[in-house]
Amino acid sequence: CGVDVHKSFLVATIVKTTGGVEPSYQKKRFSTFNNSILEFKHWLLDNDCLDVCMESTGKYWIPVYNILEPDCSIVLAHPKYVKAIRGKKTDKKDAKWIADLFKHDLVAGSFMPPADIRQLRDLMRYRFKLTCFKSSEKNRLQNCLTVSNIQLGNVVSDTFGKSAQAILDKLLENPADTSFDLEPLVYKSLKKKLPELRDAIDGYITPEQAGKLKVIKAHYENLESRKAELEELILALAAPYQQELTILQTAPGISSPFTAIGIISEIGTNMEAFPSAKHLCSWAGLTPTNNESAGKKKSVRVSKAGCYIKPLLVQCANAVVKSTKHPEMRNRYLRLKKRRGHKKAIIAIARMLLTALYHMLKNGENY
Repeated sequence: CGVDVHKSFLVATIVKTTGGVEPSYQKKRFSTFNNSILEFKHWLLDNDCLDVCMESTGKYWIPVYNILEPDCSIVLAHPKYVKAIRGKKTDKKDAKWIADLFKHDLVAGSFMPPADIRQLRDLMRYRFKLTCFKSSEKNRLQNCLTVSNIQLGNVVSDTFGKSAQAILDKLLENPADTSFDLEPLVYKSLKKKLPELRDAIDGYITPEQAGKLKVIKAHYENLESRKAELEELILALAAPYQQELTILQTAPGISSPFTAIGIISEIGTNMEAFPSAKHLCSWAGLTPTNNESAGKKKSVRVSKAGCYIKPLLVQCANAVVKSTKHPEMRNRYLRLKKRRGHKKAIIAIARMLLTALYHMLKNGENY
């Protein structure tokens, strides 16, 4: 069965071939309301059709997938692999085209981890978004301070540190008064920098900028508390995978439990889904692509795949190459960097790391 899924409806086509005769097609349209998707499932079962292929359009495929998953074998295809010919595209023709391709085994299915891993993946990706929002708010606060000529960032190492935030709170109580006593507000080594701090806060905060700063601070604190709540949910959901997480945390650059959870949420724990480590690296977008025609090799840059796991592995690789604890990775990085530059070298180390993770999870061994 080929399924073309949209926001408000789906079109399904069942194709049957018996005894080498011309194939017969059954087409039907269903709404994407829950009861209509259940009706679609019963229609498939009544027609003894347990193999379904559909393209992954946005998030619209997820409700259909969740309902069909217990009873049917579903192949989820990337839209570029099942795209119909331009000029011959309608919803019914799309569904028929997907069914024909699937019948002849011409559709490459996407990797789909179990339902609990998918839930963990959803939460981890949302945690990543919250981290990005926090970084954006930090930058906005720094921009407000720069506009108001408050040069705290030139004196303190972290504008969101304890001392800097205490000074900022005092400033926002009365933006026009910058002559308050700084000594009770600063901690540790900053006490030696009181004259520089006095010069740094000698700016002018307008009432509008003061109001904006208060909103930014409140939003940042709210984001921090929401992220803490989300992390509790993630840790509870990741509890059954404690053994795999412990194994992953022995690998270089993966000391944080959330880094290990992030990797498991993307690739799962069952490495049987990938025939080899090379397949996994290709799926994660860490291998050169093939683009050759008439004996000429064209661009071989890495693909855009793995938009969540690739940055995570590159972050881990950057941490590893700065350390001397793992010379096998650091020395290879330095050799490659001389010839190919930092970007290509760090992708090579990320691939090296993912290959190690594949074998660690497959064999249940520490690094």
